[in-house]
Amino acid sequence: MAYDFDVIQIGLGPAGMAVSIMASEMGLKVGAIEAHKVGGECMNVGCIPSKSLLQMAKTRATIDKMEEMGLQRVVKPAVVNPFQKIATHLQYISEKKTLGMFKKTELLLGQGKASFVNAHTVAVGDRKITGRRIFLAVGTRPALPPIAGIETVDCLTNETMFNLERVPESLIVIGGGAIACEMAQAFARLGSQVTLIMRGPRVLWREDQDAANLLMEVFQREGIRVLTNRTMEKIERRDGRVFLTTKEDGVLEAERVLAGTGRRYDLKSLQLENAGVKYSDKDGITVNKYLQTSQGHIYAIGDCNGFAQLSHAAMHQGMIALMNAMTPWPFKQDYRKFVVPWTVFTEPALSYVGLTEAELKEKGIRYETIRINYADYGAAIAEGFHDGFVKVHASTSGRIYGACVVGEGSAEMINEWGLAIQNNIRMHKIMLLQHSFPGMGFLNKRVSENWMMNRMGSASLRQMARLMYRL
Repeated sequence: MAYDFDVIQIGLGPAGMAVSIMASEMGLKVGAIEAHKVGGECMNVGCIPSKSLLQMAKTRATIDKMEEMGLQRVVKPAVVNPFQKIATHLQYISEKKTLGMFKKTELLLGQGKASFVNAHTVAVGDRKITGRRIFLAVGTRPALPPIAGIETVDCLTNETMFNLERVPESLIVIGGGAIACEMAQAFARLGSQVTLIMRGPRVLWREDQDAANLLMEVFQREGIRVLTNRTMEKIERRDGRVFLTTKEDGVLEAERVLAGTGRRYDLKSLQLENAGVKYSDKDGITVNKYLQTSQGHIYAIGDCNGFAQLSHAAMHQGMIALMNAMTPWPFKQDYRKFVVPWTVFTEPALSYVGLTEAELKEKGIRYETIRINYADYGAAIAEGFHDGFVKVHASTSGRIYGACVVGEGSAEMINEWGLAIQNNIRMHKIMLLQHSFPGMGFLNKRVSENWMMNRMGSASLRQMARLMYRL
């Protein structure tokens, strides 16, 4: 059978962009379908605009801190509509940078949502195209919390908050995950009176408890009201205000409410049944370890397969899936064997990779934890980075199970631990690597040095060291 395209890519977020650009550069004929905007959620309503908002908020907080230290304020920033500035940045990135990457790709942009006719045929708009292999990167949508009345209050999500015309004077943020924490801090620093409310016992309750507790302390210092273990009964809008009723606190009032409460799948328009592709509303599209769906020539990558809903994981899966589609069985890659580091971009930032302490205990793995605080490192003290630590879980032989880095530079520092875990690099190798000083990354070396010093607690090792020194 002759196909219109070697590759049909549905969805052009991070995963779809990786497949489309790589495949076209390899000389394959690619048809790429995107119903909305190139870059998907990450570029348009996710990680890119949110980091821009966080940076604006950080700048304002820095100026406020300078004034508290007695330094003269030269310019008082007026935050009227930071969202317009973000829109300008996004337009430039899209028009001047991103679209230029698709010169070798037939781009079907804004022509409607794709749907399957059969296992090799896809309809978009009034056109039907066929492909030898098809890659699905259709992402997820924000999920609203199950609170009575939530659909009636114009609840903000990451898809809509960047359309605001100004920073609200007060804001209720529902949720305790990454999006909720990042936006709570950003809006608070930009001038909102923020209440962060969640059902769980703390923010980021599944992650490192020390990191979560530190972040909650920072939030409280910055005037963010944090309410945990709350039962939210109903929400309503009256006279331009939002009223959230809780069992514990009665009625909470704010100008707007924002939900950062997880994701949901939105797969119905694809008509996956026509292609024989298995999926569920709970778990997304079913894939094997090579990212193939129940139809071997169709791959599902990124958020829609439910493995790791992170942009960099989606990009990586796009690369792995395309490689697997081009190589015979002995050389195919199991995408699950690659570690996935991730970061919550608050200040301080919280970064993780590998197993947490809770997971190690659940698996019955023996480990020791080595921790170094930013407040004990001269460079961090001198630069004013007092909040933070590096914590690593390792075996007595130096195998690294997991790491948590909280503080300045953590999003970069965590990658060293990810590389070590993925390639079974032991602690002594980290110790013997020269780290640039006095960067924050030097704290990684400090952790490995402390691990080695812990070994000297063994009397036999101390005796061996003395004997070798006398040779």
